[in-house]
Amino acid sequence: MIIKDKDKKKEMLFDETILTKEGYEKLKEELEFLKNDSREDIAERIKVAISFGDLSENSEYEDAKREQSYLEGKIAELEKKLQHVKIIEEELDSKKVKLGSRVKVQNLETSDEVIFTIVGSMEFDPDNLKISNVSPVGKAILDKKVGSTVKVKLPIGTIQYKIIEIMQ
Repeated sequence: MIIKDKDKKKEMLFDETILTKEGYEKLKEELEFLKNDSREDIAERIKVAISFGDLSENSEYEDAKREQSYLEGKIAELEKKLQHVKIIEEELDSKKVKLGSRVKVQNLETSDEVIFTIVGSMEFDPDNLKISNVSPVGKAILDKKVGSTVKVKLPIGTIQYKIIEIMQ
C-alpha cells in the first residue's frame, strides 16, 4: 500500500486522517447528508417549534437548537478530517502487511484462523473484522511478512498470531 496525499499542502496543526478510498467516499457521503438532509430537518423542527410561541418555555425549540449545535459540530469535524486526509492506494506487489491489506492470521494457541482488514482509526469496525493500524493487533502485524509470528498483549492476556496470507 502507498499512502497518497489528497492535498499536497500539509498543515501540521491537525492530525492526518488515514482512510481507504471506500472510507473516504463514505465520509464524503455522510458529510453531504448532514449538510443537506439533516440541516433541513432541523431547520424545519426549529420553524415548527417557533410557531408554538413563547420560546422561553419551549422544550421542542431547546431540543432542536441543541441538536442543531451538535450537527454543526459534527459537520465541522468531518470537514476538518476531509481536509487532512490520506487515502490508501493499493500496491500490487506488496509482500508486507500494509494499511488496506486483508490478512489471514492463525491463533497459535487455538489454531483458529481469522481474516482482518487493516484500516485507519476512522474506519475501525470490529463487527466486520476491520482493525485499526493503531490497535494492538494492527500495530503488531503491520509491516510483517507471511510466516511471521507476533505476540500481542491484550487485556485478556498475550496472544500469538502467525501470518498465513496477505491479500490486497
